[in-house]
Amino acid sequence: MARPTFQVADVFRRHGEAYREANAGHLDRCQRRVMAAIEVCRTAALGGHVRCCKTCGHREISYCSCRDRHCPTCQASAARAWLEARQADLLPVEYFHVVFTLPQPIAGVAYQNKAVVYGLLFEAAAETLKTIAGDPEHLGVEIGFTAVLHTWGQTLTHHPHVHCIVPGGGLSSDGKSWVACRPGYFVPERVLSSLFRGVLLGKLAAAYKDGRLQFFSDLAHLAEPGAFSAYLAPIWQIDWVVDCKKPFAGPEQVLRYLSRYTHRVAISDHRLVEVTDDHVIFSWKDYSDGSRIKLMTLASAEFMRRFLLHVLPDGFQRIRHYGFLANANRVAKLARIRELLPPAPQQQGEATPQDPAEMATQPECAATPTADNECQPTCPEPTCPECGGEMEIVETLVKAPRRGAIDTS
Repeated sequence: MARPTFQVADVFRRHGEAYREANAGHLDRCQRRVMAAIEVCRTAALGGHVRCCKTCGHREISYCSCRDRHCPTCQASAARAWLEARQADLLPVEYFHVVFTLPQPIAGVAYQNKAVVYGLLFEAAAETLKTIAGDPEHLGVEIGFTAVLHTWGQTLTHHPHVHCIVPGGGLSSDGKSWVACRPGYFVPERVLSSLFRGVLLGKLAAAYKDGRLQFFSDLAHLAEPGAFSAYLAPIWQIDWVVDCKKPFAGPEQVLRYLSRYTHRVAISDHRLVEVTDDHVIFSWKDYSDGSRIKLMTLASAEFMRRFLLHVLPDGFQRIRHYGFLANANRVAKLARIRELLPPAPQQQGEATPQDPAEMATQPECAATPTADNECQPTCPEPTCPECGGEMEIVETLVKAPRRGAIDTS
Protein backbone atom coordinates (compact mmCIF):
# COMPACT_ATOMS: atom_id res chain seq x y z
CA MET A 1 0.00 0.00 0.00
CA ALA A 2 1.51 3.31 -1.12
CA ARG A 3 1.93 6.09 1.38
CA PRO A 4 -0.64 8.85 1.09
CA THR A 5 0.19 11.75 -1.20
CA PHE A 6 -1.04 14.27 1.34
CA GLN A 7 -1.24 14.28 5.12
CA VAL A 8 -3.25 16.20 7.68
CA ALA A 9 0.14 17.28 8.98
CA ASP A 10 0.74 19.12 5.68
CA VAL A 11 -2.25 21.35 6.39
CA PHE A 12 -1.14 22.21 9.91
CA ARG A 13 2.46 22.80 8.88
CA ARG A 14 1.36 25.24 6.19
CA HIS A 15 -1.38 27.04 8.05
CA GLY A 16 -1.12 26.15 11.74
CA GLU A 17 0.75 29.22 12.92
CA ALA A 18 -1.64 31.62 11.17
CA TYR A 19 -4.60 29.69 12.55
CA ARG A 20 -3.25 29.92 16.10
CA GLU A 21 -2.79 33.66 15.75
CA ALA A 22 -6.27 34.18 14.30
CA ASN A 23 -7.92 32.04 16.99
CA ALA A 24 -5.72 32.78 19.97
CA GLY A 25 -8.64 33.19 22.35
CA HIS A 26 -10.62 30.22 21.09
CA LEU A 27 -8.17 27.29 21.15
CA ASP A 28 -7.87 25.32 24.36
CA ARG A 29 -4.69 23.75 25.66
CA CYS A 30 -5.52 20.29 24.28
CA GLN A 31 -6.12 21.63 20.78
CA ARG A 32 -2.86 23.58 20.79
CA ARG A 33 -0.99 20.51 22.00
CA VAL A 34 -2.48 18.33 19.25
CA MET A 35 -1.60 20.89 16.61
CA ALA A 36 1.98 21.05 17.85
CA ALA A 37 2.30 17.24 17.92
CA ILE A 38 0.96 16.76 14.40
CA GLU A 39 3.18 19.51 13.00
CA VAL A 40 6.40 17.87 14.24
CA CYS A 41 5.37 14.23 13.69
CA ARG A 42 7.95 12.36 11.57
CA THR A 43 10.28 15.36 11.41
CA ALA A 44 13.78 16.07 12.70
CA ALA A 45 12.21 17.77 15.70
CA LEU A 46 11.49 14.34 17.19
CA GLY A 47 14.71 12.61 16.20
CA GLY A 48 14.90 9.31 14.37
CA HIS A 49 17.21 6.72 12.84
CA VAL A 50 19.43 6.19 9.83
CA ARG A 51 19.18 2.83 8.08
CA CYS A 52 21.80 1.46 5.73
CA CYS A 53 21.63 -1.48 3.33
CA LYS A 54 24.23 -4.13 4.12
CA THR A 55 24.49 -4.99 0.42
CA CYS A 56 24.50 -1.79 -1.61
CA GLY A 57 25.00 0.86 1.05
CA HIS A 58 21.70 2.68 0.35
CA ARG A 59 20.83 4.94 3.28
CA GLU A 60 17.48 6.19 4.52
CA ILE A 61 16.46 8.58 7.28
CA SER A 62 13.36 7.71 9.28
CA TYR A 63 11.98 10.16 11.81
CA CYS A 64 10.01 9.32 14.93
CA SER A 65 6.26 9.57 15.43
CA CYS A 66 4.50 12.00 17.76
CA ARG A 67 2.32 9.16 19.16
CA ASP A 68 -0.58 11.51 19.78
CA ARG A 69 -3.89 9.65 19.67
CA HIS A 70 -5.38 12.32 17.40
CA CYS A 71 -2.63 12.07 14.77
CA PRO A 72 -3.83 10.18 11.65
CA THR A 73 -0.37 8.71 10.97
CA CYS A 74 0.24 7.29 14.46
CA GLN A 75 -2.59 4.82 15.00
CA ALA A 76 -1.74 1.55 13.25
CA SER A 77 0.74 0.25 15.84
CA ALA A 78 -1.60 1.12 18.70
CA ALA A 79 -4.46 -0.60 16.89
CA ARG A 80 -2.36 -3.72 16.31
CA ALA A 81 -1.37 -4.06 19.95
CA TRP A 82 -4.91 -3.40 21.17
CA LEU A 83 -6.39 -5.97 18.80
CA GLU A 84 -3.92 -8.65 19.82
CA ALA A 85 -5.05 -8.16 23.41
CA ARG A 86 -8.73 -8.28 22.43
CA GLN A 87 -8.37 -11.50 20.43
CA ALA A 88 -8.31 -13.50 23.65
CA ASP A 89 -11.69 -11.99 24.62
CA LEU A 90 -13.61 -13.27 21.57
CA LEU A 91 -16.36 -15.81 22.11
CA PRO A 92 -17.78 -18.28 19.54
CA VAL A 93 -21.16 -16.52 19.47
CA GLU A 94 -22.99 -13.95 17.37
CA TYR A 95 -21.90 -10.35 17.81
CA PHE A 96 -24.04 -7.27 17.31
CA HIS A 97 -23.18 -3.65 16.60
CA VAL A 98 -25.30 -1.06 18.43
CA VAL A 99 -24.82 2.68 17.85
CA PHE A 100 -26.12 5.36 20.24
CA THR A 101 -26.23 8.88 18.75
CA LEU A 102 -26.75 12.22 20.49
CA PRO A 103 -29.38 14.45 18.81
CA GLN A 104 -27.95 17.69 17.47
CA PRO A 105 -29.28 20.00 20.25
CA ILE A 106 -27.48 17.85 22.82
CA ALA A 107 -24.36 17.65 20.64
CA GLY A 108 -24.02 21.42 20.98
CA VAL A 109 -24.07 21.14 24.76
CA ALA A 110 -21.61 18.25 24.53
CA TYR A 111 -19.06 20.29 22.60
CA GLN A 112 -18.97 22.93 25.33
CA ASN A 113 -18.81 20.25 28.05
CA LYS A 114 -16.85 17.42 26.42
CA ALA A 115 -15.64 15.49 29.46
CA VAL A 116 -19.00 15.65 31.24
CA VAL A 117 -21.42 14.96 28.36
CA TYR A 118 -19.26 12.42 26.53
CA GLY A 119 -18.95 10.61 29.85
CA LEU A 120 -22.73 10.73 30.28
CA LEU A 121 -23.13 9.35 26.75
CA PHE A 122 -21.05 6.31 27.72
CA GLU A 123 -22.97 5.90 30.98
CA ALA A 124 -26.38 6.18 29.34
CA ALA A 125 -25.52 3.76 26.52
CA ALA A 126 -24.13 1.22 28.98
CA GLU A 127 -27.07 1.56 31.39
CA THR A 128 -29.53 1.19 28.51
CA LEU A 129 -27.94 -1.97 27.15
CA LYS A 130 -27.53 -3.59 30.55
CA THR A 131 -31.07 -2.72 31.66
CA ILE A 132 -32.81 -4.01 28.53
CA ALA A 133 -30.66 -7.14 28.29
CA GLY A 134 -31.15 -7.79 31.99
CA ASP A 135 -34.95 -7.56 31.70
CA PRO A 136 -36.48 -11.09 31.79
CA GLU A 137 -38.90 -9.99 29.08
CA HIS A 138 -35.92 -9.73 26.74
CA LEU A 139 -32.85 -11.75 27.74
CA GLY A 140 -32.62 -11.54 31.53
CA VAL A 141 -28.83 -11.85 31.52
CA GLU A 142 -25.61 -10.05 32.31
CA ILE A 143 -24.07 -8.98 29.03
CA GLY A 144 -20.62 -7.66 28.17
CA PHE A 145 -19.60 -5.20 25.49
CA THR A 146 -16.96 -2.80 24.25
CA ALA A 147 -17.92 0.82 23.54
CA VAL A 148 -15.96 3.27 21.37
CA LEU A 149 -16.65 7.02 21.16
CA HIS A 150 -16.61 8.79 17.80
CA THR A 151 -17.43 12.49 17.57
CA TRP A 152 -17.35 13.07 13.82
CA GLY A 153 -19.41 12.61 10.70
CA GLN A 154 -18.02 11.96 7.24
CA THR A 155 -17.54 15.69 6.57
CA LEU A 156 -15.83 16.30 9.95
CA THR A 157 -18.88 17.92 11.51
CA HIS A 158 -19.56 17.37 15.22
CA HIS A 159 -21.59 14.16 15.50
CA PRO A 160 -21.05 12.39 18.85
CA HIS A 161 -22.01 8.71 18.94
CA VAL A 162 -20.89 5.52 20.64
CA HIS A 163 -20.30 2.23 18.83
CA CYS A 164 -20.97 -0.83 21.00
CA ILE A 165 -19.84 -4.33 20.01
CA VAL A 166 -21.99 -6.80 21.96
CA PRO A 167 -21.88 -10.62 22.14
CA GLY A 168 -25.34 -12.05 21.43
CA GLY A 169 -26.19 -13.39 24.86
CA GLY A 170 -25.03 -13.35 28.45
CA LEU A 171 -24.65 -15.06 31.79
CA SER A 172 -27.76 -16.09 33.66
CA SER A 173 -28.43 -14.39 36.98
CA ASP A 174 -27.08 -17.40 38.89
CA GLY A 175 -24.01 -17.61 36.64
CA LYS A 176 -24.72 -21.26 35.81
CA SER A 177 -25.67 -20.96 32.15
CA TRP A 178 -25.11 -18.97 29.00
CA VAL A 179 -28.33 -17.59 27.55
CA ALA A 180 -28.13 -16.81 23.84
CA CYS A 181 -30.34 -14.29 22.10
CA ARG A 182 -32.53 -15.30 19.18
CA PRO A 183 -30.45 -15.97 16.06
CA GLY A 184 -29.99 -12.73 14.16
CA TYR A 185 -31.82 -10.62 16.74
CA PHE A 186 -30.53 -8.92 19.87
CA VAL A 187 -33.02 -6.51 21.47
CA PRO A 188 -35.59 -4.12 19.91
CA GLU A 189 -34.26 -0.77 18.71
CA ARG A 190 -37.36 1.19 19.74
CA VAL A 191 -37.08 0.02 23.34
CA LEU A 192 -33.37 0.91 23.37
CA SER A 193 -34.09 4.34 21.88
CA SER A 194 -36.82 5.21 24.37
CA LEU A 195 -34.81 4.17 27.43
CA PHE A 196 -31.63 5.81 26.14
CA ARG A 197 -33.44 9.13 25.72
CA GLY A 198 -34.82 9.04 29.25
CA VAL A 199 -31.56 7.97 30.86
CA LEU A 200 -29.41 10.52 29.04
CA LEU A 201 -31.77 13.45 29.58
CA GLY A 202 -32.12 12.53 33.24
CA LYS A 203 -28.35 12.48 33.65
CA LEU A 204 -28.03 15.81 31.82
CA ALA A 205 -30.61 17.43 34.11
CA ALA A 206 -28.77 16.11 37.16
CA ALA A 207 -25.44 17.41 35.84
CA TYR A 208 -27.00 20.84 35.30
CA LYS A 209 -28.47 20.87 38.81
CA ASP A 210 -25.07 19.95 40.25
CA GLY A 211 -23.41 22.82 38.42
CA ARG A 212 -21.30 20.54 36.22
CA LEU A 213 -22.31 22.16 32.91
CA GLN A 214 -21.03 25.42 31.49
CA PHE A 215 -22.45 27.41 28.58
CA PHE A 216 -20.86 29.90 26.21
CA SER A 217 -21.53 31.78 23.01
CA ASP A 218 -24.89 30.85 21.45
CA LEU A 219 -25.75 28.63 24.43
CA ALA A 220 -24.91 31.17 27.14
CA HIS A 221 -28.62 31.80 27.82
CA LEU A 222 -28.99 28.21 29.11
CA ALA A 223 -27.27 29.26 32.33
CA GLU A 224 -30.40 31.22 33.29
CA PRO A 225 -32.80 29.50 35.75
CA GLY A 226 -35.36 27.38 33.95
CA ALA A 227 -33.76 27.87 30.54
CA PHE A 228 -32.10 24.47 30.41
CA SER A 229 -35.30 22.59 31.29
CA ALA A 230 -37.12 24.50 28.57
CA TYR A 231 -34.32 23.65 26.13
CA LEU A 232 -34.63 19.93 26.91
CA ALA A 233 -38.44 19.81 26.81
CA PRO A 234 -38.90 19.39 23.01
CA ILE A 235 -36.05 16.87 22.88
CA TRP A 236 -38.17 14.50 24.97
CA GLN A 237 -40.66 14.41 22.10
CA ILE A 238 -38.34 13.36 19.27
CA ASP A 239 -37.15 9.86 18.42
CA TRP A 240 -33.51 9.32 19.27
CA VAL A 241 -31.32 7.30 16.94
CA VAL A 242 -30.22 3.91 18.24
CA ASP A 243 -29.17 1.53 15.48
CA CYS A 244 -28.88 -2.19 16.21
CA LYS A 245 -27.26 -3.70 13.14
CA LYS A 246 -27.34 -7.26 11.85
CA PRO A 247 -24.92 -9.68 13.51
CA PHE A 248 -21.40 -10.14 12.22
CA ALA A 249 -20.59 -13.24 10.19
CA GLY A 250 -18.28 -14.54 12.91
CA PRO A 251 -15.67 -13.59 15.53
CA GLU A 252 -13.08 -12.86 12.84
CA GLN A 253 -15.42 -10.26 11.37
CA VAL A 254 -15.68 -8.64 14.79
CA LEU A 255 -11.93 -8.12 14.92
CA ARG A 256 -11.88 -6.71 11.41
CA TYR A 257 -14.59 -4.30 12.39
CA LEU A 258 -12.89 -3.30 15.63
CA SER A 259 -9.67 -2.69 13.74
CA ARG A 260 -11.50 -0.05 11.72
CA TYR A 261 -13.16 1.69 14.65
CA THR A 262 -11.11 1.60 17.84
CA HIS A 263 -8.18 3.78 16.80
CA ARG A 264 -9.75 5.89 14.10
CA VAL A 265 -9.40 9.65 14.14
CA ALA A 266 -11.61 12.23 12.49
CA ILE A 267 -10.08 11.77 9.03
CA SER A 268 -7.49 9.52 7.44
CA ASP A 269 -4.54 10.85 5.46
CA HIS A 270 -5.69 8.58 2.63
CA ARG A 271 -8.91 10.57 2.25
CA LEU A 272 -7.01 13.75 1.37
CA VAL A 273 -7.12 14.46 -2.35
CA GLU A 274 -5.46 17.87 -2.54
CA VAL A 275 -3.77 20.27 -0.12
CA THR A 276 -2.91 23.77 -1.37
CA ASP A 277 -2.16 27.17 0.09
CA ASP A 278 -5.88 27.96 -0.02
CA HIS A 279 -7.95 24.83 0.43
CA VAL A 280 -8.16 21.13 1.25
CA ILE A 281 -10.09 18.59 -0.83
CA PHE A 282 -11.03 15.26 0.72
CA SER A 283 -13.31 12.33 -0.08
CA TRP A 284 -16.37 11.47 1.95
CA LYS A 285 -19.15 8.90 1.84
CA ASP A 286 -22.69 10.24 1.40
CA TYR A 287 -24.92 7.72 3.18
CA SER A 288 -28.03 9.63 2.10
CA ASP A 289 -27.10 9.04 -1.55
CA GLY A 290 -26.46 5.31 -1.63
CA SER A 291 -23.07 5.65 0.12
CA ARG A 292 -21.57 7.32 -2.93
CA ILE A 293 -18.04 8.65 -2.55
CA LYS A 294 -17.93 12.41 -3.11
CA LEU A 295 -15.38 15.19 -2.79
CA MET A 296 -15.59 18.16 -0.45
CA THR A 297 -13.52 21.34 -0.67
CA LEU A 298 -12.91 23.41 2.45
CA ALA A 299 -10.81 26.47 3.11
CA SER A 300 -7.68 25.46 5.02
CA ALA A 301 -8.81 27.27 8.17
CA GLU A 302 -12.22 25.61 8.08
CA PHE A 303 -10.62 22.19 7.61
CA MET A 304 -8.46 22.75 10.69
CA ARG A 305 -11.42 24.06 12.68
CA ARG A 306 -13.44 20.94 11.90
CA PHE A 307 -10.52 18.62 12.66
CA LEU A 308 -9.95 20.28 16.04
CA LEU A 309 -13.62 19.87 16.98
CA HIS A 310 -12.76 16.24 17.74
CA VAL A 311 -9.82 16.71 20.11
CA LEU A 312 -10.71 14.97 23.37
CA PRO A 313 -9.88 16.21 26.87
CA ASP A 314 -6.63 14.88 28.31
CA GLY A 315 -7.10 11.53 29.99
CA PHE A 316 -10.55 10.90 28.53
CA GLN A 317 -10.98 7.19 27.74
CA ARG A 318 -12.65 6.72 24.36
CA ILE A 319 -12.64 2.89 24.53
CA ARG A 320 -14.45 1.32 27.47
CA HIS A 321 -15.52 -2.18 28.50
CA TYR A 322 -18.63 -3.15 30.43
CA GLY A 323 -20.36 -6.12 32.04
CA PHE A 324 -18.44 -9.37 31.88
CA LEU A 325 -15.87 -7.62 29.64
CA ALA A 326 -15.04 -5.00 32.30
CA ASN A 327 -11.39 -5.15 33.28
CA ALA A 328 -12.09 -6.02 36.91
CA ASN A 329 -13.63 -9.42 36.21
CA ARG A 330 -13.08 -10.10 32.50
CA VAL A 331 -10.63 -13.00 32.79
CA ALA A 332 -12.65 -14.99 35.33
CA LYS A 333 -16.01 -14.42 33.67
CA LEU A 334 -14.78 -15.22 30.18
CA ALA A 335 -13.27 -18.45 31.47
CA ARG A 336 -16.63 -19.33 33.06
CA ILE A 337 -18.51 -18.51 29.86
CA ARG A 338 -16.21 -20.72 27.79
CA GLU A 339 -16.93 -23.57 30.20
CA LEU A 340 -20.65 -23.09 29.62
CA LEU A 341 -20.52 -22.73 25.83
CA PRO A 342 -20.33 -25.80 23.59
CA PRO A 343 -16.98 -26.07 21.80
CA ALA A 344 -17.05 -24.34 18.43
CA PRO A 345 -15.27 -25.77 15.39
CA GLN A 346 -12.20 -23.71 14.46
CA GLN A 347 -12.63 -22.12 11.08
CA GLN A 348 -9.75 -21.35 8.78
CA GLY A 349 -8.55 -17.80 9.41
CA GLU A 350 -10.85 -17.33 12.38
CA ALA A 351 -10.14 -14.59 14.90
CA THR A 352 -7.19 -13.18 13.02
CA PRO A 353 -6.71 -9.48 13.68
CA GLN A 354 -6.75 -7.41 10.56
CA ASP A 355 -3.41 -5.97 9.66
CA PRO A 356 -3.42 -2.18 9.90
CA ALA A 357 -1.89 -2.12 6.42
CA GLU A 358 -5.07 -3.78 5.16
CA MET A 359 -7.13 -1.33 7.20
CA ALA A 360 -5.81 1.52 5.12
CA THR A 361 -7.40 0.12 1.97
CA GLN A 362 -10.88 0.39 3.45
CA PRO A 363 -12.90 3.52 2.69
CA GLU A 364 -13.67 4.32 6.34
CA CYS A 365 -10.27 3.48 7.77
CA ALA A 366 -8.34 6.22 9.54
CA ALA A 367 -5.06 4.38 9.99
CA THR A 368 -2.01 4.57 7.79
CA PRO A 369 -0.08 1.45 6.72
CA THR A 370 3.23 3.07 7.63
CA ALA A 371 2.09 4.35 11.01
CA ASP A 372 4.44 3.49 13.85
CA ASN A 373 3.59 4.24 17.43
CA GLU A 374 7.10 3.82 18.76
CA CYS A 375 10.32 5.73 18.21
CA GLN A 376 11.31 3.53 15.31
CA PRO A 377 12.02 4.08 11.60
CA THR A 378 8.85 4.95 9.78
CA CYS A 379 9.54 2.67 6.84
CA PRO A 380 8.09 -0.76 7.70
CA GLU A 381 9.98 -2.75 5.03
CA PRO A 382 13.00 -4.66 6.39
CA THR A 383 14.55 -4.79 2.92
CA CYS A 384 16.36 -2.21 0.83
CA PRO A 385 14.12 -0.48 -1.75
CA GLU A 386 17.07 -0.41 -4.19
CA CYS A 387 18.42 -3.96 -4.14
CA GLY A 388 16.27 -5.91 -1.70
CA GLY A 389 19.09 -6.34 0.77
CA GLU A 390 18.81 -6.23 4.55
CA MET A 391 18.62 -2.81 6.15
CA GLU A 392 20.14 -2.08 9.55
CA ILE A 393 20.06 0.94 11.85
CA VAL A 394 23.48 2.60 11.82
CA GLU A 395 22.77 5.90 13.55
CA THR A 396 20.29 7.39 16.01
CA LEU A 397 19.28 10.99 15.45
CA VAL A 398 18.62 13.07 18.55
CA LYS A 399 15.70 15.46 18.77
CA ALA A 400 16.45 18.72 17.04
CA PRO A 401 16.04 21.97 18.98
CA ARG A 402 12.85 23.72 17.98
CA ARG A 403 12.80 27.40 17.26
CA GLY A 404 9.79 29.25 18.58
CA ALA A 405 8.39 26.26 20.41
CA ILE A 406 4.63 26.33 20.67
CA ASP A 407 3.21 27.09 24.09
CA THR A 408 0.60 24.46 24.96
CA SER A 409 0.07 25.47 28.56
